[in-house]
Amino acid sequence: MSRFGPTSSADVDGAANLSDLGVRPPVVVLVEPQMGENIGMVARAMANFGWRRLRLVRPRDGWPNAKANATAGHGTHVTDGAELFDTLEDALADLSLVYATSARKHDLAKQVVGPIRAAERSVAEVSTMRVGYVFGREAWGLTNEEVALCDDILTLPVDPEYASLNIAQAVLVCAYEWRKHTLVVQGVADENGALPVTTAERSPIADKGAMQGLFDHLERLLDASGFFRPPEKRDGMITNLRTLFQRARLNEQEVRTLRGVFSSLDRAHERGRGRDS
Repeated sequence: MSRFGPTSSADVDGAANLSDLGVRPPVVVLVEPQMGENIGMVARAMANFGWRRLRLVRPRDGWPNAKANATAGHGTHVTDGAELFDTLEDALADLSLVYATSARKHDLAKQVVGPIRAAERSVAEVSTMRVGYVFGREAWGLTNEEVALCDDILTLPVDPEYASLNIAQAVLVCAYEWRKHTLVVQGVADENGALPVTTAERSPIADKGAMQGLFDHLERLLDASGFFRPPEKRDGMITNLRTLFQRARLNEQEVRTLRGVFSSLDRAHERGRGRDS
């Protein structure tokens, strides 16, 4: 076995990026990947969701591979740290829980799980087990003998009429489900995996005094233009307008902008009346 890339535990486990989550990402094992471009796209998918540790078993075109780095995008730290193995047995030697990804039927007495269940167990047991996901060759996947080395079979819920996935797509789905479940467990995301949306206010929310000034300004303009007709409906129309602007939760800058608009319209109206006279 030969190795390329970092050897420190922080680099190998991806703890530098995920230390805030308190979990260790799974290892991805590619068995005899046939194209460097596909390895690079796998690395990119891994990087998207915080997976860093990549192991390659007898890549067809050798390793390192320039084409892999070319397609890895910002995931070159994954390809740079990839480990090279001669056998799948060696690649799995230090792993305790291993999923064999396969869409084909196998005559093996193994539990078949989907990516969500695999993610749930991976996150729940990561403190006691080192987890790995094994992906087979682009053309025909994993052999029965290779699947037998793993604990469970992981199958994605694809259309049976077209069950073949690009290897990077398969990695992406598994990494996505793992990341989502990790964030849920850590309380970072809600039960559906949705992250809270935060927007940085460029200006504080306008206080009630500023809003009252806006209302007074607008109402003076509307009175002058004869908007409130019939007069007996004026109070109700004002209430509706105030409710509309209150619901918008305007910030201070937006109130200033609107009052500038009102003033501009008022000046234009005054100029128009001057020409008419």
